Amino acid sequence: MAKRQFFVGILLVLGAVAYLIYTGIRETSNYYLTIEEFLPQKEAFTNEGIRLAGRVQAGSIQWDPKDLRLQFLLGPFKEQDHATVQSIAIHYQGILPDMFAEGRDVIVEGRYEQGSTLTAKTIMTSCPSKYEPEKPGDQAAAKP
Repeated sequence: MAKRQFFVGILLVLGAVAYLIYTGIRETSNYYLTIEEFLPQKEAFTNEGIRLAGRVQAGSIQWDPKDLRLQFLLGPFKEQDHATVQSIAIHYQGILPDMFAEGRDVIVEGRYEQGSTLTAKTIMTSCPSKYEPEKPGDQAAAKP
């Protein structure tokens, strides 16, 4: 009888550990989609959590530091004509990421609302892919 209770206890512990591993992997295994991949099938992601990768469109940032509200357009990585640019509106409330700026590549995690916007809960910025040295004229202008 004691042996049976021991095995039942072991099974319960193993089941709990397996459940924790499964839920941990399920929450973190969400890959991101690019804007080009997302837009043709956006209706399938309505009211679901999603990660989107794209570039912050120039002139689209609206930041209210009082309410910590941020709105911007997320577009494709590649430059496109203004007539063909496809983008999605992002709404976010929280602390502005340090590296966030126009033209910066970002990954946005949140929930897509039907036909309109993505309400973000996390914005991750990426570092610039290349660094350019400071120009000699800029160094002379910076000295007092």
